[in-house]
Amino acid sequence: MTMLSGGLERDTIAAIATPSGRGGVSIIRLSGPEAHSIANQIAEKSLQARTPTVSSFRDAKGDIVDEGLSLVFNGPASFTGEDVAELHGHGGVVVTQLLLQACLDRGARLARPGEFSERAFLNNKLDLTQAESLADLIDARTEQAARQASASLRGVFSSSVNALNEKFISLRVYVEAAIDFPEEDIDFLAEGKVSESLNALQNELSDIVEQAQRGAMMSRGARVVLTGAPNAGKSSLLNLLAKNNVAIVTDVPGTTRDVIRESITLAGIAIDLSDTAGIRDATDAIEQEGINRARTELADADVIVEVIDDSELPTAGQPLPPQNCPIIRVYNKIDLSNRPAGRLPESPATRVISEQDEAAPRSSIGIAISAASGKGIESLEHAIVESLGMDDSASATPFSARERHVDCLKKAHTLLNNATDRFIATGAGELLAEDLRDVHHTLSTITGEFGSDDLLGEIFSSFCIGK
Repeated sequence: MTMLSGGLERDTIAAIATPSGRGGVSIIRLSGPEAHSIANQIAEKSLQARTPTVSSFRDAKGDIVDEGLSLVFNGPASFTGEDVAELHGHGGVVVTQLLLQACLDRGARLARPGEFSERAFLNNKLDLTQAESLADLIDARTEQAARQASASLRGVFSSSVNALNEKFISLRVYVEAAIDFPEEDIDFLAEGKVSESLNALQNELSDIVEQAQRGAMMSRGARVVLTGAPNAGKSSLLNLLAKNNVAIVTDVPGTTRDVIRESITLAGIAIDLSDTAGIRDATDAIEQEGINRARTELADADVIVEVIDDSELPTAGQPLPPQNCPIIRVYNKIDLSNRPAGRLPESPATRVISEQDEAAPRSSIGIAISAASGKGIESLEHAIVESLGMDDSASATPFSARERHVDCLKKAHTLLNNATDRFIATGAGELLAEDLRDVHHTLSTITGEFGSDDLLGEIFSSFCIGK
């Protein structure tokens, strides 16, 4: 295959663009310099751009394999920016494969996963964030996640990043101008404008980091992990939240050995709920492995729900991972303890927190429930949404994002903080200009202005074939 500058290939690609299986319609998509020629040969017609045409589809031997609509688009006014053709046939597995083979027999090659979107990116039809949001839109698990992915596809996230980057560029230009063209009477770097601009940029970048974190959580699904002592009622609570008997519930401590996962939706948020083995000193090898897996789940949680048996005397809390992760302490079995259901004004004074909690303070909410009767469950659901930072509505998250974006934003924020501290300490404009360049470069990897071929390969390889 022949490569253009920037990694773009000259050859024509083809793939099935619709899900496999039986259906009303299946679509074969082609992109590249021979897309129109191949489509014309298969349809045995001279197809006109953006004009759906009914035609028979013939294989390389000239035999009719199907009948449907043919449609072609001239580049650059197409999704990929190249000449594109689509063959809309009947949605049978065999006939679709025959139609794809007809394209391959005439010189096209099978597209790699995500190659159509990759070509759209390389031809500047989409930036990298928009291309990723296209995959997120396809994989969206809730209506709200789909709306946010659609917003990113329209460029909402990219516009936020680009607008912020423009401010970094403007500040860098100002700093370099002050260095190159100093005035005798005024020190432009020391007059306060630079420090004010740096502080404003820190605040603005912090806001985008928070929005991106929520957007990434909405895209992948929030991770909520149930933990607690054996027989505290974790499995009963999982069944209650899932509205389904997905976990075995018995009076025997240590019944849950492996991590049990269930997907639920709260306030439009997709949540991956995990029920873990009760953490205790176990001698059974299988239970010990379950406890190890529970600790792994806790380390990756967005919210930890610690289930406590409220009918027993208070004991020391579970050893929890030291990351700054919100905790909801659920006091279960209030049908036995006679505690009123609902949110507690504060954690009971008799509750002994663990040493790790004292070492790494984190936000904590107390909820009293009965997993047996369902009392207090609405308060718990509200607390989960609140702990995720959504306030019962994902409207505060205007776009979808990925963990890659969050990592880039956090790195840029760290660079900016270091740059600010260095400038305050030294007043060196040359160092600040270079630091601002690094921040700009880091932010630009989000939209793909800067980035490696390895990064592009990793991103697009996760897409569907035909997309």
